[in-house]
Amino acid sequence: MKPKDANHPTATNRRDFLKAGSALTAGLVAQAALPASAATLPALPSNPATQAAMPTRNLGKTGYRVGIFSLGGQAAVERADNAAVAVPIIEKALDLGVNYIDTSSIYGGPQRWSERYVGEVMKKRRNEAFLASKTRERTKDGSLRMLEESLKLLNTDHLDLWQLHDVGSANEVQQIFAKGGAMEALLQAREQKMVRFLGITGHFRPEPLIDCIHRYPFDTILMAVNAADPHHFSFSEQLLPLAVEKQMGIIGMKVPARGRILSSWTPPPLETQKHSWEGLVPAPTPGTLDMRQAMYYSLSLPISTVIVGCDSVTQLQQNVGLARDFTPLNQTQMAALVQKAEPVSKQALFFRFYEHA
Repeated sequence: MKPKDANHPTATNRRDFLKAGSALTAGLVAQAALPASAATLPALPSNPATQAAMPTRNLGKTGYRVGIFSLGGQAAVERADNAAVAVPIIEKALDLGVNYIDTSSIYGGPQRWSERYVGEVMKKRRNEAFLASKTRERTKDGSLRMLEESLKLLNTDHLDLWQLHDVGSANEVQQIFAKGGAMEALLQAREQKMVRFLGITGHFRPEPLIDCIHRYPFDTILMAVNAADPHHFSFSEQLLPLAVEKQMGIIGMKVPARGRILSSWTPPPLETQKHSWEGLVPAPTPGTLDMRQAMYYSLSLPISTVIVGCDSVTQLQQNVGLARDFTPLNQTQMAALVQKAEPVSKQALFFRFYEHA
C-alpha cells in the first residue's frame, strides 16, 4: 500500500469521521461535514501479475480491468480459526494474478473470519486487489456500523466496492430505499470516500434485483449464474440482459454451487445435510458437470468475472489455470450444458428455495 502522507487520511481518521457523520443526512455531510482530507481516493489497484495470468474484462464502467477469475470469500476463507489455510490461499491468489477479492460482513459468522483473513493480507498488499465487501443490514445506521468494522478488519481506509448483500424480496427493497434505509448509508459512504463504487448482490429471485437497478444506477451486480440457472427462477433471462444494458460490472457467483453441480462432489449423508444451509434442498447424488464445464459456462455469459471460494492452494491453482486457458463456448455447447445440468438443477440452485424475508 502507498505510504500515507498529509493528504491521505488514516483509517482511524476515516472511521472516526464515519461515526461522527452517521447521524447526519448524506446531503448535510457532503455540504458541511466532509473534511478536505477525504476528497480523493488512491488510484485503482493494480496487480502486476494479472495481464500475463489470465484474460481480463472491463468491470462495467468502473474503469477497472478485472481478471476473469476472482477469489471468493467463502470456503476455507470463512472457516473459524483457519488462518493457516486461508491466509496462504489469499496470498497465493495475488501471486497468481487474481486482482479482485470478494468478502462480506457476514462471512464467517459474528467473528467475521473472512474479513479478518483478507485483512491480514491487505496489511501488505492492499494496492494489488480490488477489494469488495457487503452489508446485510437494511438500515442506514446498521450498515454504517458494518462498514466501520469492515474497514477495521480489512486493514484499509476504503473499499473499492461496497454492496447490498443478498437482496431477495420486495420487502427488503422497500426497507433499503426507505428513509433511514441502507441506501442512504451507501451514498454517504461514497460521498465520504469510504467506498469507491456501489453494488448489489443476490441469488434468490431476479425481480427484486431488477427493481433495485431501476431505482438506482449501481456500478456492479453480483449474481448467481451457473448451468442450472435456466431451470428455476432464471437470472440470465431478464436480469442479466438488463445489467448488460446498464453497462454494470457483472460478477458471477455460485458457479459450482458449493460443489453440488460437480460430478466430483460426494454428497454428505442426508441427515447431515439437514443441518446445513445447502440442505434445504437435499442432494442425494453428485452433480453432472466438471469444474471446467461449470466455469466456462458462466464465463461464456456476458459477465466481467466469476468469484469462486477455494478450499486449498491446489484448488486455487487449478481454477486460475482454467481461467488462463478459457475459450468461450458456443450456443450449442451452452445449451448442452444446461441440459446436462437439468437432473441436478434444484440441488445446484438450492439458494433459490429457502424462505426470504
